[in-house]
Amino acid sequence: MLQSIVVPIVWLGGLGLLFGVVLGLAAKKFAVEESENVLKIKEVLPGANCGGCGFPGCGNFAEALSNGEALPGSCTAISPMQLAQINDILGADFLMDEKLRAVVLCGGCGEKSLQKFNPYGIFDCREAMLIMGGNKVCEYGCLGFGTCEKVCPNDAIHVDASTSRVVVDEEKCNGCGACERACPKRIIVRIPVTSRVVVSCKSNRKGAQAKKICSVACIGCGLCKKACEYGAIEVENNLASIDYEKCVNCGKCVEKCPTKAIQQHEVKSR
Repeated sequence: MLQSIVVPIVWLGGLGLLFGVVLGLAAKKFAVEESENVLKIKEVLPGANCGGCGFPGCGNFAEALSNGEALPGSCTAISPMQLAQINDILGADFLMDEKLRAVVLCGGCGEKSLQKFNPYGIFDCREAMLIMGGNKVCEYGCLGFGTCEKVCPNDAIHVDASTSRVVVDEEKCNGCGACERACPKRIIVRIPVTSRVVVSCKSNRKGAQAKKICSVACIGCGLCKKACEYGAIEVENNLASIDYEKCVNCGKCVEKCPTKAIQQHEVKSR
C-alpha cells in the first residue's frame, strides 16, 4: 500500500525537477538581452514607472527611445540634466521644448461618412475591425469606438458622444503616442504642438469616390498646394500632406480647401 503511494510521488517529483531544469535552460537560451543603450537609459530615467509616457514602465520607454520609437519629451518627469545624458547615449540632440501632440486624421464622423452596417453592441475599434474591416465604408475612416481613449494615460483623448468624433484635449496631451500605437486604422499621428494646420483625412481614393462616401474627404484637387506660398503642401496619391518644417500656419490652404478637409486648430496655451 505504502509503495503504491510513494512510487507515484517520486515519479512526479522527478518529472517536476526535470521540467524545472529544462525550463531554466530554455529561459537562459532564449532570453532577450537588453542592449547597452537601453540599460544606460534606464539608469538615467526617473524610474517612477508612472506610465505617463504611454509605456507600461521606464524599461519599456527606454527600449522605445533606443529604437527611435519615442521622444524623451514624452516623459513629464524628465529633467534637463537627464535629457542631456540621454542625448549623449543616443548621439542625438533632443530639446526640452520639443513637444508633440496627437491629432486624428479623420473628420468623417456621424452623418458625414457612410457606414456598412449598424455597429450596435461594438465598443472597441479593434473588435469592429474583425467585422468586414470595420463599420465605415471608407477604409481610412475613424471608427469612433474609443480604443485610443481607453489606452491614454493622461485622459487626453475622448469620443464626443454628440458627434462620435475623437477629440484630443491638447492641454492634457503630452504626445506619448499611446493612442497612435493603439489605433487599428493608423490615423492618429503626432505633430509639433506649434503646428496648427492639419489635413484631417487619410483617404487615397480618387476625388469623386472619396467625396461620395465622405463629405469632408480630401479629394486631391491641389488647390491647397497652389495657395501655399511656402511650398509646405504636396498632393500625392490623391491626398494632401503638410511639411511642418515649412508650414507657417498662415491658413491659406484652409481657406481654399473645398471640402474643409484641411483645418486650422486654435492655439492652446501650454
